[in-house]
Amino acid sequence: MVHLEVDKNESVDLHEQVAGEIRRAIADGEANPGDRLPPAKDLAAVLGVNANTVLRAFRTLRDEGLLEFRRGRGVSVAGSPERGEVVRRSRELVEYARRHGYRLDELMDIIRGVG
Repeated sequence: MVHLEVDKNESVDLHEQVAGEIRRAIADGEANPGDRLPPAKDLAAVLGVNANTVLRAFRTLRDEGLLEFRRGRGVSVAGSPERGEVVRRSRELVEYARRHGYRLDELMDIIRGVG
C-alpha cells in the first residue's frame, strides 16, 4: 500500500486526515481502482490511531464513491477522484431537487432529457 501519514497535533480531525491521505493516494495513482486497502485495524496500527478512526475515513470515502466495501473481500478502491466528485455533485443535485419538490424518478427523467 501507499505511504500515509497523520499529524496528531494538526487541528484537522484524524479521520479527515486519513481520508485525505487516501484521496491523495488515489489522485496520485498510488492506489488504483480495484486495489485492496489494508484492513482498518492494520492501517490504524501503522498510523497510530484507533481502528474506528480509519473505519470512519473509509465510510466517508465510500459515501464519496471512492471506496467499496465487500463482505469477505475487504475494502477496495472503487473509483477515481473524478468519480468521487461526480458522486458528491450528484448528491447535491438530488438534495436540491428534493428541496424544490421533485421526486427522484422526476429528476431522472430530467437528466435523461438533457443527456
